[in-house]
Amino acid sequence: MRLELLISALKADPDSLIKTMGVTGDAVLINQCDCDSYCEIPSPGYGNVRVFSCTDRGVGTSRNTALSEAHGDILLFSDDDIVYEAGYENLILAEFNAHPEADGIFFNVDVDPSRRTYHTDTFGPVTMRASGRYPTYSLAIKRDAVKRSGVKFSTLFGGGARYSCGEDSLFIVDCLKNGLKLFKSPVLIGREVPRESTWFKGYTKKFFFDRGVLYHFLYGKLAYPLGVRFILKHKAEMCQAIPPKQAIKLIRSGIKEGREVEKKEGRI
Repeated sequence: MRLELLISALKADPDSLIKTMGVTGDAVLINQCDCDSYCEIPSPGYGNVRVFSCTDRGVGTSRNTALSEAHGDILLFSDDDIVYEAGYENLILAEFNAHPEADGIFFNVDVDPSRRTYHTDTFGPVTMRASGRYPTYSLAIKRDAVKRSGVKFSTLFGGGARYSCGEDSLFIVDCLKNGLKLFKSPVLIGREVPRESTWFKGYTKKFFFDRGVLYHFLYGKLAYPLGVRFILKHKAEMCQAIPPKQAIKLIRSGIKEGREVEKKEGRI
């Protein structure tokens, strides 16, 4: 099997980025910048990096473009703030060889404790209930499996899109709904370099409203009760500037907009 990284970047210097990230194998780099162009550069190891520079914006658009251009058997989603462990290719491929039943595997990536949503100690399946804990930058997936499923990233959510984060959760949920078998692995493949978030600007009105839109697409009829539970569970942290009652109203408004968007545009 052959591993290929799918890297989403914004206004990056491709040569410098590949070296900084520790990329040593094949990769597709989608560099959202101010021009449209294509080139190939050798990675510092044995691989080849195909660089697609484009003027389109949005992380969902970036990941979909990378998927459409991918050639590898195993695809590892990646962001431009990840630094990989030496030998990451062998670590990932060894897990797929050991677990041929897996269509996709989430690996450990070290992040700042304040941003950590998961840590895996033992190999096991990922269920729908736990799917929201995992970022796609930790996911390696079989190209044939994801192509057959027809699953793509939403272009409504994420950095550069209409609404804030959520494209990862939607993609993972859609994979599970379409029968892909996803697992979690304790193998560490890299670490995230701390930087300012491209989307999180605090617990603002937009944060709660966008969360409502996302919950509609994730949970349908359960969006409102789960939105209320989300606020009540995290109110001490999130509701210092905006009271819980107002935050719940914003989530409800977002859910309503989500319904309207789906009627007009579908899930995009």
